[in-house]
Amino acid sequence: MSTTVYDRLKALAIELPPLAVPAAAYVPFVRTGNLIFVSGHIAKKDGKSWVGQLGKDVDTATGKLAARAIAIDLMGTLHAATGDLGKIKRIVKLMSLVNSTGDYTEQHLVTNGASELFGEVFGAEVGAHARSAFGVAQIPTGACVEIECIVEVQD
Repeated sequence: MSTTVYDRLKALAIELPPLAVPAAAYVPFVRTGNLIFVSGHIAKKDGKSWVGQLGKDVDTATGKLAARAIAIDLMGTLHAATGDLGKIKRIVKLMSLVNSTGDYTEQHLVTNGASELFGEVFGAEVGAHARSAFGVAQIPTGACVEIECIVEVQD
């Protein structure tokens, strides 16, 4: 018997958060055709911005945990957008912004926190995605990581 996305979330002890209210003039997601574009989600810890700068006061392992936490928030938004994560046909693309010093070069490793969780939850075929990871000088509220995604859904 195959497991569902929700079975895998339960096995990982992950509870999806409710849809967050946008903090500025945008919407959490936009669907056009079979694609859903999810707005950037910042890292949060204990309900507050997970602040810090990679290469200064946040290490790569902690940044990876922050990216994983964002993936959970993104899945909460995708659940709200689709009503059923089982409708997701493919995680198409992640774009990750990592608040980092000019000499920090492990943004790709930080972003693995989200990529690996999507693979665990959705499986290799659906969860494998294209990706970009950038180092940036700052992220709103001082968050250490921000990630957005594009997914394909089936009707």
